[in-house]
Amino acid sequence: METVDAISRRASVREYSGEYIDKDILKRLVDCGRMAPTARAVEPWEIVVITERGILKRLGEIATSGSFIKNAAACIVIYCQDTKYYLEDGCAATENILIAASDAGLGSCWVAGDKKPYAPDVSRLLGVPTNYKLVSMISLGWPKEETRQVKKRTVDDVIHWEHFRQKGIK
Repeated sequence: METVDAISRRASVREYSGEYIDKDILKRLVDCGRMAPTARAVEPWEIVVITERGILKRLGEIATSGSFIKNAAACIVIYCQDTKYYLEDGCAATENILIAASDAGLGSCWVAGDKKPYAPDVSRLLGVPTNYKLVSMISLGWPKEETRQVKKRTVDDVIHWEHFRQKGIK
């Protein structure tokens, strides 16, 4: 698949078939995450891959905005050392993984981590040291049904040439 196609086809998927994801695919997704751009070449990320049903179930209970994780085949959790640009770096890694998942035909959904009240509970569950920040959790699985694209604003609705201009004002 072409990169632009993978980006265009990516959608948040919260219902999965339950079918197993091969560990080589999961490793390839993590590899794409580690290739993300990083401020000052710090590469602050550590990435936890969860496939164990009991841990997935518990994550779905802890993460109030990600209850569907309990039914995912896997969850990739992005942590970053508490550096100046940890959030930007971790989000870049997250997006790379989401695009790579789309390319592989997997469904995925970005579940927020940073500043969420459940972040310390997730860290305790996974045994992550306190000097790391939870950036995101990515639920993964083969989509239960065909992925539907959400209607997005057009490029002409969001683009501004040379200066920002409010739409409808000349």
